Amino acid sequence: MLSRESSATLMSAVTAFLNREARLQDEHQYEAWERLWTDDGVYWVPANGANIDPEREMSIIYDNRSRIALRVRQLMTGKHFTQTPQSNLRRLVSNIELMDEQQGGDIVVASNSLIFESSLRDDTLWAARNEYRLRRVDGDLRMAYKKVVLVNNDKAIYTLSFLV
Repeated sequence: MLSRESSATLMSAVTAFLNREARLQDEHQYEAWERLWTDDGVYWVPANGANIDPEREMSIIYDNRSRIALRVRQLMTGKHFTQTPQSNLRRLVSNIELMDEQQGGDIVVASNSLIFESSLRDDTLWAARNEYRLRRVDGDLRMAYKKVVLVNNDKAIYTLSFLV
């Protein structure tokens, strides 16, 4: 159990990390965003519910670390025509919670996010509940796991050719 002071210090570090991740995503700083991951990172956006088995059911995104790197390289080519020109993005991160359980020394965190996307197609709002496992690597927080449960993941989704 964390003391009140160490809990507040950890919450401050986690909040700063999540805000930085959101800024990097919004500003299309893909290489810097990729550096936030651990070597064994998993990035998951389920489809058709929050608690599906990604090994047996379809997901919108289910990337291991090498696939995350490939996704970033693809985004940097400029050949994602749904992102020509790139969407203007801004996200709000809220309801950040340090969860009681820890998994193998990882810090388990949950938050809500609202992403505003402005593109040639239209303006779109994306709402999600995010779950993270953060890990200290050389003194810095890194993502070992990120799960983004879109509120509308049971409906047809136009395109997600940006990072959520």
